[in-house]
Amino acid sequence: MDGARSGNEAAASARREPEGKGEKLANWADGRLGLYSLAKANMRKVFPDHWSFMLGEVCLYSFLILILTGIYLTLFFEPSGVEVIYHGSFVPLNGVSMTRAYESTLDISFDVRGGLLIRQIHHWAALVFVTGMLVHMMRVFFTGAFRKPREINWLFGWTLLMLGIITGLTGYSLPDDLLSGTGIRFADGAILSIPIVGTYLSMFLFGGEFPGHDIISRLFPVHVLLLPGIMLGLVVAHLILVFYHKHTQYPGPGRDQKTVVGMPFLPVYMAKAGGFFFLVFGVLAVMGGIASINPVWAFGPYRPDLVTTGAQPDWYLGFSEGLIRVMPGWELNFWGHTLEPGVFIPFSLFPLILLALGLYPFVEAWVTGDKREHHILDRPRNAPVRTGLGVAWLSLYVVLLIGGGNDIVATHLHLSINVITWFVRISFFVMPVLAFLVTKRVCMGLQRRDRDKVLHGRESGTIRRLPHGEFVEVHEPLPQDQLFTLTQHEQKPPYEIGPLVDANGVRRRVKPGQRVRARLARAMFGSESHIPKPTAEEYRELTSGDHHH
Repeated sequence: MDGARSGNEAAASARREPEGKGEKLANWADGRLGLYSLAKANMRKVFPDHWSFMLGEVCLYSFLILILTGIYLTLFFEPSGVEVIYHGSFVPLNGVSMTRAYESTLDISFDVRGGLLIRQIHHWAALVFVTGMLVHMMRVFFTGAFRKPREINWLFGWTLLMLGIITGLTGYSLPDDLLSGTGIRFADGAILSIPIVGTYLSMFLFGGEFPGHDIISRLFPVHVLLLPGIMLGLVVAHLILVFYHKHTQYPGPGRDQKTVVGMPFLPVYMAKAGGFFFLVFGVLAVMGGIASINPVWAFGPYRPDLVTTGAQPDWYLGFSEGLIRVMPGWELNFWGHTLEPGVFIPFSLFPLILLALGLYPFVEAWVTGDKREHHILDRPRNAPVRTGLGVAWLSLYVVLLIGGGNDIVATHLHLSINVITWFVRISFFVMPVLAFLVTKRVCMGLQRRDRDKVLHGRESGTIRRLPHGEFVEVHEPLPQDQLFTLTQHEQKPPYEIGPLVDANGVRRRVKPGQRVRARLARAMFGSESHIPKPTAEEYRELTSGDHHH
């Protein structure tokens, strides 16, 4: 028996195929890095599928394209403020004095093979990146995806948005053309408005009085190394937390706080993601090839005594410029010093308004006192106050964007620039309030419609005549999956202080923070901010007889 067993084992060993080179390498790596167990645990992770989840992917892919095209441009760009006389392919500028930075930008555009295409892809990718981040964050905001345990990830995304705006500013300032120089001059004016330290900051940044000779060489490492390095680390951390927390999903049958309905990461999601990456790259390549953007040769080199006609920043900075343009030109003089609140106040408001967006998840968590984990998204209509606040914030952004381009709006629409400025000043206070009220009312109306659909079903289009002559439309009951989707949300009572006097007649001490929290809770989640969803008893009562007509 032992001899037979030994013979069988020897035959099995002989039949076993030798390991290939790839298998040997995989085994070697797994023995030292433990990649197999890590991949086995995560590659089959299930991800839900919804079109809005692609917004985050657009941000990721445009960021990767920015890195790839930025590396190519770095090989040819010279961040130098040294003055030279141009003698190159663009004849209209021959013999013109300019910085080496501007000259190298012209060389990239006209002499480097594919240079202009890469420049334009890079610029379009930057705009798409910031746009995608803002829209992605709004999707997260409106659906409540920022709630526990994703508050840290929300802060990562908010920080990426802020860094993306700053990186865009440093990037389009590098060519040293007349448009970008005007933007740098605008930024210098804002820095000078900072009380006490403004002049010191300006001198340090520019290496002397504006325009100095060091600004381009200093912006270059910030743009190509410091900010992208920080952003790359935040992107990696963001993706790790998405894997760790599992992806949020919209309400629907079979979906709850513990169960995810979707497709596995490998191979389905990876195949979709790979195809979508090339789709984004292709769209950006087409945009870079047919849509001109930032034609620096049309502006000419920067000169401190000139300003480009209709100078406008990229859209994501129009918000800050609109604040400064429509602010009254206040100026205070005392003790031989001059303060510029007409510039400093709007310069400070820009980050503060963005900061309010970044801190909102923590404010809502404090108001609700909810410490549970949330993996099911809210329908925006079921959180009218939050949705109204988001729309109000966006309306403020649009109003100030109009203010940032008041001269362009005036010339193109043949309007008075003073009228536009006063419109923006008034709308700054009125439009967010109006947008909030309208949005909240719309959400409440949609909640009423959902309640009616649950209780009475959907309109079938069939008209029936009753015995007494009345004509009614027959309603059909909703299927169970739609009923679940329309009624899965919670409507918890808001936080209350409770009785101010205890059972012994002793008055309780209530802290100011508790009063503020109770008022915010009533305003955000009280009876005035939602329509009670139908109960099971109401549904059974209406559907037990012939009520669906």
